[in-house]
Amino acid sequence: MEVNELKTAVSREVEANKDRLNELSLKIHANPELGFHEVKAAEWLTAFLEENSFSVERGICELPTAFRASYGQGKPVIGLVAEYDALPGLGHACGHNLICMMAVGAAIASKLVVDRGKKGTISVVGAPAEEIWGGKAIMADRGGFDHLDTAMMVHPGTANAVTTHGLAAWPLNVEFFGKSAHAAAKPEEGINALEAMLLSFTAINSLRQHIRSTARVHGVITDGGQAVNAVPAHAAGSFLVRAEDMKYLEELKQRVLNCFIGAATATGARLEFKWGEGYYAPFLNNMTMARLFQRNMQSLGRTVRLARPGKSYGSTDMGNVSQIVPGIHPSVAIAPKKVLGHSPEMAVAAASEAGLKGLIDGAKALAMTAVDLFTSEETLSQVKAEFQAAKKREK
Repeated sequence: MEVNELKTAVSREVEANKDRLNELSLKIHANPELGFHEVKAAEWLTAFLEENSFSVERGICELPTAFRASYGQGKPVIGLVAEYDALPGLGHACGHNLICMMAVGAAIASKLVVDRGKKGTISVVGAPAEEIWGGKAIMADRGGFDHLDTAMMVHPGTANAVTTHGLAAWPLNVEFFGKSAHAAAKPEEGINALEAMLLSFTAINSLRQHIRSTARVHGVITDGGQAVNAVPAHAAGSFLVRAEDMKYLEELKQRVLNCFIGAATATGARLEFKWGEGYYAPFLNNMTMARLFQRNMQSLGRTVRLARPGKSYGSTDMGNVSQIVPGIHPSVAIAPKKVLGHSPEMAVAAASEAGLKGLIDGAKALAMTAVDLFTSEETLSQVKAEFQAAKKREK
């Protein structure tokens, strides 16, 4: 069968599953679960994949809500990455209910390629906790993506684009321990842990004037005391440090930490800190795959840019995957440009008609790109050669 005929066939297969894909997407949207607690979403997704003849391994990489679903055998192994965690207080304001169904929908449609004689395996990797904990970073460290030859996922947003600009990021948790005392009667006998945290914020605000314009430092106070008339004996906060490359991130980590060390010295509070287990690596775009996806998405009637308008300075643990295997992280527009990511308006868009249209288009484009990779050894070789060359340049 010709490549174009196969693409038409997988596109029709996505369309044939449209109602079920939309139904599951809306079900996950209506039942948002935070990172590492996506019990319902993981079960619904794996059950649907098993219904469609995929072999499923649950709880991979020692993470209960992570999974791997496979169809076919041998090489190449074309990976489709699913995310399904929600944001605290905002639900699916990042559209992960759409991301997971795009991956699953594309995988089910891509079975046709294997069934019609093409060697290889379709692998859906279900990855928990992208939003806060870096689930894919943990999985990458534990070999969760080593079996793949390529990795693809599509993110909903406000633009149709095939590349992403993902900063390296490292989470930091900080605690200050002081001494409680009556805030009015004996304040001189207390050590104010909250003041240490506030001084740290002031120092970080000063530091921002003297770091690269592409770097980011931000955080929240998670504990600032319990009673207004008591000197706070404990304060805690969570922070993220971001940079375009790992070398500058390492430098910036120490400069940020110095802000907390200085605040502890100034107030007399004791500092305890812990850098997160999972850091976010910068995203490495594979342009050979990106252009394949661009052509396939454009064939569905969308105008697709190579890059999003302007620069985005977010981070994704898909960056860690892109450092192991050739990867792409394109976006599909489901909302107007004025709608911000991680906002209530984006949560609404993720369950809208435009959101569900984005789901179907994204699944079709992923499946058609899988066709390109399965049917051309030359194309797959170009993808891998570009990846190896990019990794050498990084060294």
